[in-house]
Amino acid sequence: KKKTVSFSSMPNDRKINSTAACISLMLEGCELKKVRSNSRMYSRFFVLDTDMRSVRWEPSKKDSEKAKIEIKSVKEVRVGKKTPVLRSNGLSDQFPDECAFSIIYGDNYESLDLVASSADVVSAWVMGLRYLVSYGKHSPEAPGTGHPSLRTSWISSVFDLADLDKSGHIPVSRAVQLIKALNPGMKTSTIELKFKELQKASERPGGEVACDLFVEAYCELCTRPEIFFLLVQFSSNKEYLGVKDLLMFLEVEQGMEGVTEEKCLEIVGKYEPSKEGREKGYLAIDGFTRYLLSADCSIFDPQHRKVCQDMAQPLSHYYISSAHSACLLEDNFWGRSDISGYISALGLGCRSIELVLWDGPEGEPVVYTSPSAASCVPFRAVVGLIDKHAFTASAYPLILCLVVRCSAPQQRLAAQCLRKTLGEKLYLEPPNPVASYLPSPEQLKGRILIKGKKLPPGCEDSEGEVSDEEEGWELARRLGQEDREAPEGGGPRRVRLSRELSELVSLCQAVPFQDFESSRRGQRYWEMCSFSEVEAGRFANECPAELVSYNKRFLSRIYPSPMRIDASNMNPQDFWKCGCQMVAMNYQTPGLMMDLNAGWFRQNGACGYVLRPAIMREEVSYFSANAKDSLPGVPAQLLHLKVISGQNLPKPKGSGAKGEVVEPYVCAEIHGIPADCAEHRTKTALQSGDNPIFDESLEFQINLPELAVLRFVVLDDDYIGDEFIAQYTIPFECLQPGYRHVPLQSLAGEPLPHATLFVHVAITDRRGGGKGHRRGLAGRRGRRVREYTSTKATGIKAIDEVFRTATQPLREATDLRENVQNALVSFKELCGLTPAANMKQCILTVSTWLLHSDSTLSVTLNLAEQYPPMEAQGPIPDLLRKVLTAYETMIQTSRTLIESADVVYGKLIQAQQAGMDFHKELHRIETKEGLRGRKLQKALESFAWNITVLKGQADLLKHAKAEALDNLWQIHNAGQSCGIGRNGSASPELSRPRAPLEPIPE
Repeated sequence: KKKTVSFSSMPNDRKINSTAACISLMLEGCELKKVRSNSRMYSRFFVLDTDMRSVRWEPSKKDSEKAKIEIKSVKEVRVGKKTPVLRSNGLSDQFPDECAFSIIYGDNYESLDLVASSADVVSAWVMGLRYLVSYGKHSPEAPGTGHPSLRTSWISSVFDLADLDKSGHIPVSRAVQLIKALNPGMKTSTIELKFKELQKASERPGGEVACDLFVEAYCELCTRPEIFFLLVQFSSNKEYLGVKDLLMFLEVEQGMEGVTEEKCLEIVGKYEPSKEGREKGYLAIDGFTRYLLSADCSIFDPQHRKVCQDMAQPLSHYYISSAHSACLLEDNFWGRSDISGYISALGLGCRSIELVLWDGPEGEPVVYTSPSAASCVPFRAVVGLIDKHAFTASAYPLILCLVVRCSAPQQRLAAQCLRKTLGEKLYLEPPNPVASYLPSPEQLKGRILIKGKKLPPGCEDSEGEVSDEEEGWELARRLGQEDREAPEGGGPRRVRLSRELSELVSLCQAVPFQDFESSRRGQRYWEMCSFSEVEAGRFANECPAELVSYNKRFLSRIYPSPMRIDASNMNPQDFWKCGCQMVAMNYQTPGLMMDLNAGWFRQNGACGYVLRPAIMREEVSYFSANAKDSLPGVPAQLLHLKVISGQNLPKPKGSGAKGEVVEPYVCAEIHGIPADCAEHRTKTALQSGDNPIFDESLEFQINLPELAVLRFVVLDDDYIGDEFIAQYTIPFECLQPGYRHVPLQSLAGEPLPHATLFVHVAITDRRGGGKGHRRGLAGRRGRRVREYTSTKATGIKAIDEVFRTATQPLREATDLRENVQNALVSFKELCGLTPAANMKQCILTVSTWLLHSDSTLSVTLNLAEQYPPMEAQGPIPDLLRKVLTAYETMIQTSRTLIESADVVYGKLIQAQQAGMDFHKELHRIETKEGLRGRKLQKALESFAWNITVLKGQADLLKHAKAEALDNLWQIHNAGQSCGIGRNGSASPELSRPRAPLEPIPE
């Protein structure tokens, strides 16, 4: 990986922890690059006048009275590349988004576009300017005191409680303990050093500290600038969040729905430390920080903490958390069998456990993974343990995969033990011969299924011969303890199986795999195959579509290659992308692969079952696991991820030679189908202590969101080899938008106390915005040739005629959606917002401009109409006129979409259903048409493609209509709350559409 180094121009000891510190920096002035409309950049020295009424710059060709902007004329301060000049093609790659900001000023809404040397400098100027715009010339509090009204009085009251003899001083050791108790993750050495610094600066050395020094130390140590910056952005008085401010933050930035003032007061009551703040309903910086760090504000969507998926689908439609060699705590070859491995795996929600039965010395079977293990566990003890722990973490069915290596007499003992110990939990009912699919996890709740071999139907004896499984023999072969010779002629190995054990197998009968055609014709739904990772990997590469199709009806279990004697893990995503349900993992081996597995199975209440994507379950669907681009009918999404900062990062293990300094960087990885796999990293934060600031934006395109996993890895940038610090893995579908803390974990998946990453998450549709990086005229929006999804010819005239009727509706559906998307992006860009912004933010931005205007500008939203027009009274500046025009276009395209969607949707579904009517007759028609070989394969692929495209495009249109209605709801809601709406209440025809996690209909 390419190493990058960042140089921050702000002195490391200078902490922006108050508005006063920002104003102080602006009064001193600093160099910023001024960007002209011709894309040229000029370095100028910018400074705030001592009377705090204007910002000046020099040198300038203008006279000094013109080379300035008066604070009272500032309409808005934007962070990032949010104006046409900064977005222009010539500049897009010259500096990062975090280093740019713009001042919108004057009656004509002109923009002064600036680039700073670092994100810290941008934060200071933006925070200071926003404060001055709100307060005019009111002098902010003196530097260093933080916020006197709420914060200082609270910190002083904490000091008073600790000042037992009321002398006005407390011992330094007690002061250190106090700050550590208020900030549990902070190092004692950091706090002690800060007190020494302040005592030296104030010339008050000694073993005690006074209240003012304690307050100063607390403010400097415990103010996170990035959170303070956020608070100032949303606070109406720049000191704390009132109930309305907090409500706005939760709705607009965090994407929360149905937030009430009561809910906000509840948050204040729970997290605000000062008594005065709780009584008045104010959330100051410390309470706000506590809230953002709390579980209530987690990056993981709380809906996914409980079972939230449809559990009534056939068993083959789920990924099933599966363990291989669960009893081992060390590696495969020299590992010691240990019973606690089973408890651990079951506690993590594992729903499939492998048991290899060997002849035991005492006449009863034992379990271990290889005959060389120094100790073995009686089978009886393992079954007792499973009985006790099978359903502690999950109520859904547990599958015991029996690999039989013991003699028939000991098999009988094993069968008796299973019946006696597990009793009613054992599922013994024979499969329903008229059904086509396995029962659902819901139907099998609380039951234990046995996966194993079964005697052939005609066998009447107490035992018989069956073909053996390859799994479990490799180690015996290595150790020379293989007691069954392979038959002559290289056929499958045969083993004796007792009737008692055979009768325990019902829904998971193990059969050898021959080929996909044989399975399609002859395999019954209750029969399942096991594949080694090498064999399954070959199928995944050479015939992924056939493997996906096979897994729609049958369970498949993938076990690790016997060459993995170190118990390393395969990548489960390689097999999940082909629909393989049971990928057996070595739970005892931590690392990337186990992180992916553990993270993946968290998304459905950690119950061990995850519903596979619809495109893998539908009987007729086109899905290529190795696709390198977006999939037909699946809406691709963009993940906008801003990695802001890290907190309390531990030192990497074994890095003692480097002393206390950690120089971290963050890698964000997407794991999923090949088209989605990507990795981006931040720059390295140099000498940042335990709380580095990264402030870097990363972007990923996700083509199959349902199968994508996001993994954060924090590494120490070492010149020899980057060392692991922490990680966190989360399914894409579980991400919550907004400002979130990522709870970091160790390599073994254990939580690291107080170690977090602070990030901002936004998700948009792929066409939700952004411009191409092409230069010149060709790069302008609107010139892009629109791509239409179309159907493919099957070569069967009757079928092709049906699909041809969908050509026009497919074009109409694309036009309806894309017209709205393009209009939305234009409107958001003119409002100075990113494509990830929501409609409420846009309306609030426009209303803010009007509030900061000297002249009597009047723009209103007529809320009496379902599609509220934005109307201007009197003359308005050019920028505002452009905004109104873009708004009008967006409203008109949304109206066309909402009013036309149902008819177009009906045509698409009608064509899809007409196509499906041919499905049952497909093989007869193919024979009649004389299709065979490659032509037949192509016809079947085209048919599946057409069905998938029609359903997918219909679903996209339905989704687009719901979004358009939601935008109208947001316009009504924002118009009322910010005061530019007239004619009262929100339209009675609009109630906000809800989007709970609903099961996807088959």
